[in-house]
Amino acid sequence: MQAAELPEQLVSEDFQLVSEAKARIGHLLFYDPVLSGNRNISCGTCHNPQFGTSDGLSLGIGEGGTGSGPQRSAGTGKTRIRNRIPRNSPGLWNLGAKEITKLFHDGRLSISDIYGNGFNSPAQEWLPSGLDSILAAQALFPMTSQFEMAGDPRENEVAGAAHDRIDAVWPILAKRVRTIPEYGNMFVAAFEEVRVPSDVNITHIANAIGAFEALEWRSSDSPFDAYLAGNDTALSEQQKQGLEIFFGKGGCANCHSGKLFTDHEFHALALPQFGPGRTRNFDPYVRDVGRMGETDRLEDAYRFRTPSLRNVALTAPYGHNGAYQTLRGIIRHHLDPLQAFERWNRKLAALPLAPWLASIDFVSFEDRPERMRLKGKLDIQAISLMDEEIDSLVSFLGSLTGTGSLKGRFGKPERVPSGLKVD
Repeated sequence: MQAAELPEQLVSEDFQLVSEAKARIGHLLFYDPVLSGNRNISCGTCHNPQFGTSDGLSLGIGEGGTGSGPQRSAGTGKTRIRNRIPRNSPGLWNLGAKEITKLFHDGRLSISDIYGNGFNSPAQEWLPSGLDSILAAQALFPMTSQFEMAGDPRENEVAGAAHDRIDAVWPILAKRVRTIPEYGNMFVAAFEEVRVPSDVNITHIANAIGAFEALEWRSSDSPFDAYLAGNDTALSEQQKQGLEIFFGKGGCANCHSGKLFTDHEFHALALPQFGPGRTRNFDPYVRDVGRMGETDRLEDAYRFRTPSLRNVALTAPYGHNGAYQTLRGIIRHHLDPLQAFERWNRKLAALPLAPWLASIDFVSFEDRPERMRLKGKLDIQAISLMDEEIDSLVSFLGSLTGTGSLKGRFGKPERVPSGLKVD
């Protein structure tokens, strides 16, 4: 294989510069439940470093759940969850890279001047200005979601505000944070424009979280990176065989290209549907229409953003809804999507028990017309690989796992300034 066919090395210039002082605040806020409506869930609940900055579940358990990772439960009694999170919790690796201009599985957040605040987002013109990055903008939305962090409108003022207008949530949370003396003093020290704690607003909070995420989960020290740097022994023979397949007959690099192993585009793979999904507001179906929910264009139906494969061995389950719990499973789906679609069964989904949701969990999966629509929209062609070739591919994907970078720069804090419990 010619070296020109491989991606270039990731270097520091590929990432946004961030302030470590701001990142230190974001580190604490990321794990602090103070940003949730009922003060019982944090960003780190669904993006846990122990599970590759995801949660190990097909569809996450947000507000109302208890515990963390694959053992997180759906809760009990009046506080139990009312819905599953519609899509799989994505990993956070290398999201501070300059090339990233879209986030979420459907790309509903993107860098744009359409609303005059730097982003095209669900908040439209109500998104605050002054956000440093797309990561900072993304941090704002789970706080406003009833089933992720806000909670039920009858339970707290944050959730109630969210049902009024999305931007009504953020001043409430900003006040919570800035009135905690430790946070207030940290913001004054880290942000030039913050002279007194009362100056802190949601933009400062989002910028701190974005800086932390960009710095904490930057990963460019995998065996594959060492191989690109000239160390021919960094990959095993099996991994080298997998590399040949990935960039050759497997066709993987057609979409998983570049330094981050993604083309940042949207593709339909005929993944089986389950859970509440995301669709257009007027759509009567329980389903997930993917990119079409953002663009309202029929040609975008069932297309989802190509994920980066950096540290992919750590971020199971796979697919926009976590339909496959192993790399081998999602690879086999790519090789013959229609056959894999027909063979898939609900036991492959990692869903915490919630009997009160059982009647709707697999409505879209069992709906014949919807199954036909899904199978009729496919952007990849079936190819044939032998079992040993699949083994080599899995081994190569393992070589994309970082080494020292996996420890993070800050780690999980033992305490947070609010005094609330860290998951």
